[in-house]
Amino acid sequence: MIRINYKIVLKVVGLLIFILGLFLMLPCLLTFFFEDVTIKPFLLSSGISLAVGSALFIMKVPMKEIKKREGYLIVALGWLFLCLFGALPYIMCPSTSTNIVVSDAIFESTSGFTTTGATIFNDIESLHPTFLLWRSMTQWIGGMGIIVFTIAIFPILGIGGVELFVAESPGPTANKIHPRIKEVAKRLWLIYVGLTSILMLILHYFSKMNWFDAINHAMTTMSTGGFSTKNDSIAYFDSSLVEYPIILFMLIGGINYTVLYYFFKGKLRRAWSSEELKFYLSILLVVITVISAILISNNIYDLETSFRTAAFTVISLVTTTGYVTADYTSWTPTTEIICFLLLFFGACAGSTSGGVKMIRHLVFFKTTLLEFKRILHPREFIRMKIDGEVVTSRILMHILVFLLFYLILFGLGVFVMSFFLIDDPTPFKSSLGAIATALGNVGPSIGSLGPVDNFSSLSSGAKLFLSVFMVIGRLEIFTIIIILTPYFWRIK
Repeated sequence: MIRINYKIVLKVVGLLIFILGLFLMLPCLLTFFFEDVTIKPFLLSSGISLAVGSALFIMKVPMKEIKKREGYLIVALGWLFLCLFGALPYIMCPSTSTNIVVSDAIFESTSGFTTTGATIFNDIESLHPTFLLWRSMTQWIGGMGIIVFTIAIFPILGIGGVELFVAESPGPTANKIHPRIKEVAKRLWLIYVGLTSILMLILHYFSKMNWFDAINHAMTTMSTGGFSTKNDSIAYFDSSLVEYPIILFMLIGGINYTVLYYFFKGKLRRAWSSEELKFYLSILLVVITVISAILISNNIYDLETSFRTAAFTVISLVTTTGYVTADYTSWTPTTEIICFLLLFFGACAGSTSGGVKMIRHLVFFKTTLLEFKRILHPREFIRMKIDGEVVTSRILMHILVFLLFYLILFGLGVFVMSFFLIDDPTPFKSSLGAIATALGNVGPSIGSLGPVDNFSSLSSGAKLFLSVFMVIGRLEIFTIIIILTPYFWRIK
């Protein structure tokens, strides 16, 4: 009989909590640079995380390859506990520092680790630097995924980690890097750290941000998270020298990291052969052009500002970064509808962005066109290819089922959320935006939760409900759905 090895599940989850405990100590280093820095909540949170993590990890469990079901459980429980333990600093802080309740802390922590970027803080600039740094760190950790980070160090621990990567990255491109998963995970993190460092230097020396703001925005840009140290997000800086570098690195953050690896290795032809990359860039170009034209024709901005604002907004929404430089809901009804639809896109699979992902849209689009062709030529054998490879019926079904479940969850979420927002001026519109932005891990929304608003006015139940949707969206639905099926728990 094949049973789930719960001990090894708890052992690996313990390792994740222990690593989080080490990260929780880093904000304390700000005592060397700032006066009156609050570190007690982080020391306590770190101590609790290290203690719990150590207690679980030191269990004597025979090391073996993690199987599929253990992998799914580890990822689901791992993200759940990371969000909960990551909320500890907010819960333990002096009430005068953040003035939030447990549901607020869980929402903020979940929004960080899932790189959603929605916040409950009304006055971000009043927070202590340690909390600002921790908010950015949660997104940076969640961006590439602490699971992938753990895979990179698994060889040292003698644990196999292939199934963890599959569970966290259930998209159609995950299988391509299985043979050398540990080496690839290390390279992905090196690219991630390298790009973050480059952007940090650019923001400080070229964009003239101070070091603290540059570090925070570099982390939340490359993680496509969107947390800012300012109440007005990137609009605070009101500078093209800040916006253009962030536009470029948001764009890069939305590209499949395997493709980026080929770029950095000098294999430009192989990188550019990615149909998803071309589709991603084409969608961005078309939508930016359309919105720029609307802004110019309505005399909202001048030519350069229209292009820059449109490019920033579109790339921010498509890559699910969620930074804001303008209130897109105040432009025109057409641009508001376009921006709402962008909440369902997502950038490339294998990137740090959330959402549906471009590869799924591309496969669905090509499948639709081929179906019309099959209707006209019913006897012709027609196969769909992506990057020169035939898309198998299993992968095609996987994508179609994902899209169906995405729409079902979206509909159910809007239905439930409308009860939480019954007193809202525009309950249906706000519910649409809230679920779309939570499930897509975007951040800004529409209605009363638009790009210049936050989520502080929601009830505790609504915040916890949206937190669940953020995690479901971050794990791309199937990881959670599979665990809820009876087949998962059945002993074979």
